[in-house]
Amino acid sequence: MPFIRITLGQSVALARQHTLARRATELIAAILHKRAEVTSVQVVTAGADAWCIAGDAVAPTLTPSHAELFITEGTNTPAEKAEMIVALHRALAETCGPLPEASYIVIHEVPAGNWGYGGLTQAARQQARQGL
Repeated sequence: MPFIRITLGQSVALARQHTLARRATELIAAILHKRAEVTSVQVVTAGADAWCIAGDAVAPTLTPSHAELFITEGTNTPAEKAEMIVALHRALAETCGPLPEASYIVIHEVPAGNWGYGGLTQAARQQARQGL
């Protein structure tokens, strides 16, 4: 059950935002083995004028971007997480064009008892699968 929040530093048409959300969902399913049907993606835009890197405005030829992924702790290897960062960075660049180097993708690993969906924590779902 992942949640992905993507912030783009330019206005992007709603159709392109939806395409990016679908691509992020495909990537998290293929690379991190998460269930697409319970993956939530939020894409928001904030004008480039709202971003600074190294204390300065971002060059107008670049589109600052940021993405956060929330996954259950201990469910993926370091190699899988590194592959996900590379693939999502590529998807952001394909959507927005050139990105500043300081366009971060952060994977937060959340303990299974600290989050969930449908009113159940991930820990409760794991216990139910194990028959506990």
